[in-house]
This record gives sequence, structure tokens and C-alpha cells, in this order.
Amino acid sequence: MKRFVSILLVMALTIVCALAAVSCGDSSSSGKTKIAIVQPMDHTSLNQIRDTIISTLKDLGYDDSNSEIILKNASNDASLLPSIFSSLVSENVDIIIPIGTGAAQVAASQTDTIPIVFAAVSDPVAAGLVTAFDVTDKNITGVSDAVDVESIFALAKELTPDAKTVGLVYNASEINSSVKMERAKAYCDANGLSYKEATVTGTADVQQAATSIAADVDFFFTPDDNTVASAMNVYAGVQLEFGKPVYCGADSMVKDGGFATVGIDYDVLAKQVAEMADRILKGAKVADVHVEQVANPAKIINKTTADALGITIPDSLLSTFTIVG
Repeated sequence: MKRFVSILLVMALTIVCALAAVSCGDSSSSGKTKIAIVQPMDHTSLNQIRDTIISTLKDLGYDDSNSEIILKNASNDASLLPSIFSSLVSENVDIIIPIGTGAAQVAASQTDTIPIVFAAVSDPVAAGLVTAFDVTDKNITGVSDAVDVESIFALAKELTPDAKTVGLVYNASEINSSVKMERAKAYCDANGLSYKEATVTGTADVQQAATSIAADVDFFFTPDDNTVASAMNVYAGVQLEFGKPVYCGADSMVKDGGFATVGIDYDVLAKQVAEMADRILKGAKVADVHVEQVANPAKIINKTTADALGITIPDSLLSTFTIVG
């Protein structure tokens, strides 16, 4: 009798455990692919990347029936990123898509097994994420948003040919910005331009920083800097107040009031990220999926800003650039 009762208890425990595994299991037990997208803050560029990744994934067949897209936002508080990624690792998501250099670095520090596909990391080698663009020997790869600084300055020379001094406004603690600003300075040195720098640590600094050098420069340059991009409305206001055009590193920054760019098309970048994630989710090894750069640059001029600044857009650019505003 005792043996019979013991057998019944074992069977009951087995059933309970099985039910618990079904109700509380990970992505493999639920049958859904878990895709985590993490951004450090809200601004037009980052939101554009997030939304286009989601829409492209849906086009690739990832919908509510087979996938769960988990969205996380640090709300401009970098100290929250470690706990965000730690929770995703504990949740055993299938892939992590961090947007921006800082988010990608924290993601890489939290797991060496879950595949990571970063979006918008300007220099992943300098950031310590990969050994080289074509050597992805860890669990991380992605799409770089390296800006063609020289092409932006060539555009500035065409549209503001009498310029002698450039205002450089950026957050020096953002690796993506500091790398591009070194290239900007090198271009200035090689082409007889002087420059003045105004660095910021937060969005609240942007207006004062730009204003502090506005009277002494002929135009501003800012790459795809997350901090400045989050304050484009006030930066664009300084531009108009002093009549000094802002050349930007990203299409979204021009759409938000900047003047012009030969920069990053974040819709193109985001589509590449989603397609890369899709390849990995379907079995490709990260080692075989190398870092990519954005396929086509965004050539954009804001006509409303141009008109306010009194700058005439040449016919040659009207036919080759996207005109917004």
C-alpha cells in the first residue's frame, strides 16, 4: 500500500512540474521568438530606427502569432541599462538589438551567448565591440552609422562658400561623436578652416553651448550625436537667431530643423539591422555575419530652414537631394 501511495505521489509531482514548465517556461516552451530592442532615450533618430526595425521584422514574418518584440527604453538614464539587459538575459531572449554605442557596450558586458545585433554604432572597433568590421568573433555584430564627414563639409563648401570658421557642437562623452569630430577637425586643418568647439553633457546644455560660439562661426557641424539630436528644436532656434546653418550627421536632424546633410538614412540602417537579425534567428552564425555600413547616404536639405537663412539651393542639388520642410 505504501509503495502504491509513493508511486501516486511521484506521478502527481511529475504532472505538477510539467504543468509549471508549460505555464512558466521560456521562449522555447512558448514557441515564440523573443526579440528585444533597447534604446537609451527618446529622440527622432532612435525612434525612427526602432519603428523601422519593428516594421521590417513584421514584413519578414515576425508577428504576434510567432514572436514577441520586447521594447525597453532607459529614458536618458544610462544607469538603467545594466539592469535592463540583465533582465533580458534572465528572460533568455533569442536576440538583443541595442540602439547606439553605449547601449551596445552594456549589452555586450551582460552576455556572451545571446546574439546581439547593434544599430547605429559609429565605430564598433573603437567601442570594443568587434575586432574588425569583417571579424565578428564574439556574439555581436550589427550596422555602423559612420558618417562621411568629408562629404558633409564638401556640401557646406558648396552652400556656404565664404565660411572660414566652423562651430562644433557635441557631447564629448559619446564615442560616436568624438570619433567624427576628430575627422572634422582633421578636415578643417587640411582645408584652411578654423573651428571653435562647444561641448555638452546633457540636452539642457545645447542652447547655451551653441549660443556661446554662434557669433564667432560661419556654420555649425554636429554629427549624429544623441544628446544634441534630442535638443534639435533649440539648436535649430540658435541657428535661425544667428543666421548660422547647422550641417548634421543624420536625416532626422535635418527634418527636425537642421539645414542639410549627406548623412545617415536611418530607415535604410534599420532595415539592414532587421534583415541581419533575421539571418541569425534563422540559423546563421554571428561569426559569419559581419558588420555592415549603411548602404546609401541620405542627401537632404531643409528648404524651410534654407529660406529662413536666405540660402539659395542650386538647381544641381534640387535634382539630387531630398528637399524637406
